[in-house]
Amino acid sequence: MAVLLPIGDFSRMTYLSVKALRHYHDVGLLLPAVIDPVSGHRLYRPEQARTAQVIRRFRDLGMPLEEVRAVLAAPDVAGRNAVIGAHLRRVEEQLERTQAAVTSLRLLLEQGPPAIEVEYRSVPAMTVLAVRDRIAMSDCERWWGDAFGRLHAAVGDHRVGPDGCLYHSEFFTDDAGDVLAFVPVDGEPSGRGDVEPFEIPAVELAVTLHQGPFSELDQTYGALGTYVAERAIGADGPIREHYLASPTETEVCWPVRHTTD
Repeated sequence: MAVLLPIGDFSRMTYLSVKALRHYHDVGLLLPAVIDPVSGHRLYRPEQARTAQVIRRFRDLGMPLEEVRAVLAAPDVAGRNAVIGAHLRRVEEQLERTQAAVTSLRLLLEQGPPAIEVEYRSVPAMTVLAVRDRIAMSDCERWWGDAFGRLHAAVGDHRVGPDGCLYHSEFFTDDAGDVLAFVPVDGEPSGRGDVEPFEIPAVELAVTLHQGPFSELDQTYGALGTYVAERAIGADGPIREHYLASPTETEVCWPVRHTTD
């Protein structure tokens, strides 16, 4: 006769709470072997403990329930390992981001604000190929890579300057706003899909060079914003970034007044 375990005993065997086991039953992830037709109690077989322990380890790694389900339902080892490998890569990427954030926080606590050199620059109107969208700050990295991929495919031989972006105020104040990714061009290149010619108006800018990863960019923003505020020269308009030859060199450009004085 098969051994059946009440949910309390199965919980102790697997380190999964009764609440978690009930939830996994409700979503179809780990079904009891038997449900008593009179009492409604859930009963499990001892061999199900291994499956429960696998689920717990995947959940400890932050794997979504749907991916855990895909692992358990995989028809073969290759299919199972593909799902596990994809999740482990995401875990490793998150770990790298966490380590970078810890390093950045230590430097922020141990060092003062970065010293910056500021250049005033009067920038004439320019023609660009652009991708425009309203995006959330949390989605910026994904959108940024996709937008420049499309721009680089469309620009051909018309490029006359580095990649750049315009970030309107709402992007910072509301966590979502208009962003324009652009490549300066000459002539009148034709657009393609949502890549379109655009005229950026002339502007006066206070410019400083950020050298380092994007994760540290807020410190350069803070230093340049302080510089502009102390001199009361800030003007309305989007903040501009120029991405130079090195991926770790970004010009941060703050709109200002009277740069020629």
